[in-house]
Amino acid sequence: MESTQTEQYEIDLLLEAIYREKGYDFRQYARASLVRRLNLQLKRHGLTHYSELIPLLLHTDIAFESFLKEMSITVTDMFRDPLFYKQFRELVVPKLKSWPFVKIWCAGCATGEEVYSLAIVLKEENFYDRCQIYATDYNNNSLHIAKEGIYPLAKLKQYSENYNKSGARSSFADYYHANYNGAKITESLKKKIVFSHHNLVRDSIFGEMNVVFCRNVMIYFNKDLQNRVLSLFTESLCHGGFLCLGTKETLQFSCVAKAFEVVADQEKIFKKAYRTEAWR
Repeated sequence: MESTQTEQYEIDLLLEAIYREKGYDFRQYARASLVRRLNLQLKRHGLTHYSELIPLLLHTDIAFESFLKEMSITVTDMFRDPLFYKQFRELVVPKLKSWPFVKIWCAGCATGEEVYSLAIVLKEENFYDRCQIYATDYNNNSLHIAKEGIYPLAKLKQYSENYNKSGARSSFADYYHANYNGAKITESLKKKIVFSHHNLVRDSIFGEMNVVFCRNVMIYFNKDLQNRVLSLFTESLCHGGFLCLGTKETLQFSCVAKAFEVVADQEKIFKKAYRTEAWR
């Protein structure tokens, strides 16, 4: 059901208060997705009006942490969209090997499944030791899970199927140790990954990256915020670097469209052109 104008005012006040007091900026998130998550907060706390969330979230740390967790989209899998990883392996990795050392930024890494998927590809292509992966997210709870690298055993079947479809060079079982608690990613996959806090909405660039990997994050942003984040990625990439987005995301009609060449259209892999003055 569409929100009334009064409810929209209350939401605006709530988001402004969170930005000013907590430093997290959700003001340019896609409104429909935002409202769904705020409604869950109302239901969880037995509240009726969005304005009632303001004192709760500003003054109760546990409630605010719960809110941040709700706002952080962590729907992800190992080798999600297997064809993307196959194309990355075949079209991007050979180009990366022309550089002596490669820096990769995985922005919005959530709980780490896609970061470890990328590490597996690089390892199987005998290139992992020449890479440094920076995996960032604004959700500290998600970052903790990512650093631990322990995932439910129930998901292993799907992960293994995705891996096999992605151009697998080995057995997925080579990359984890299973026990009754879950599947723990092998330490060898973690050695070139640095997990750290970064807020795409507020924080500055990571430069000079050879690859920026941000899949299925910007679908929750409005157009202005998408352009802001895409500009951030463009400035963080070296010339000839690669930008990897989610299958439902695009550079078409964005402010940086002219700065990139298409590498794989369906898999949303782009290469930053060597002359990019025109996008500014």
